[in-house]
This record gives sequence, C-alpha cells and structure tokens, in this order.
Amino acid sequence: MTEVPTPFVGLRTEVRPEWIDNNGHFNAGYYFVVFDEAVTDWTAFVGLDEAHRAAHDVTTFSAEGHITFEREMDLGDPIEIRTQLLDFDEKKFHYIHFMHHATEGWVAATNELLSMHISGQTRRSAPMAPEIQQRLAAIKAAHSKLPVPAQVGRVIGLKAGRIA
Repeated sequence: MTEVPTPFVGLRTEVRPEWIDNNGHFNAGYYFVVFDEAVTDWTAFVGLDEAHRAAHDVTTFSAEGHITFEREMDLGDPIEIRTQLLDFDEKKFHYIHFMHHATEGWVAATNELLSMHISGQTRRSAPMAPEIQQRLAAIKAAHSKLPVPAQVGRVIGLKAGRIA
C-alpha cells in the first residue's frame, strides 16, 4: 500500500425518504444502518473484502460499538463516511466512522467500533492473515498522525464515574 488516505473516505449516500420518522427527521435506527453499510467499504479497504473472506473462510463481527449524535440531518442531505483506524492486534481492530454532511463538511454522528476477525469454521476469533496485519499497520501509521477524536472512549452517564 503506497499512500493511505487519512482518514479513509468510504460510503457516500444521502438521507432517504424511508429513513424519516414521524417527527420528520432522520431516525436514529437508520444511522446504525448507514454506519453498518460503511463497514463493507472499510473492511474491503483493509483487505478483508469478499474475495479474501471466501478464500480464507473468515469474516468480521462487531464486538462493541458506540454512536454519538452530533447534528441532525434532513431528507436528501448528502452523507459521506470517513473512517479512522485507532488500533489493532492480530484478532481485532478498533476504529471510528464519522458521518459528514458531504457538501458542508460538518459531522452529524460518529460510530466507534471494535471488530473481531472470525474463523468461519469455529465461529471464534482467529488471527488475521499476515498481509491484512501488514495493511492495518500501514493504515495505523498514517492514521496515528490524526488527533484522537473526542468521541473515542466516551462513557454514558450523568456524572463521571457514577452509574445510576
């Protein structure tokens, strides 16, 4: 991999009529749908595309995720998903998607995820192929020059450290 886009720009779409709820705004559930669709572009970029998954009988599962809603989007607004790799090891990768208004540039939402590399035979975590780990290392080297987003590692609660 010669040049790594920093951040990676993947999915481009727009807010569709079927995503608008009774309140007349982009329904929260569809933010999840858009972010899930963005995972396909992201995993292909890191080398875990359909051909690799079929050839090696592997896949990825989301182990944990967190969405923040920053600003409301409206019907027809253009969406662009940008992704930053935060870290990885031989079986997992931690990243964050940013849902941007594609023409105005502001962030509507973020989705922080931890994905696990899974063996199709055992349905358990398994090490990624060396070429995937090498690609992730190159991406991490490039993306580590970006600041750690404020949304990373956030905890939900009313007071820090207190769960009601």
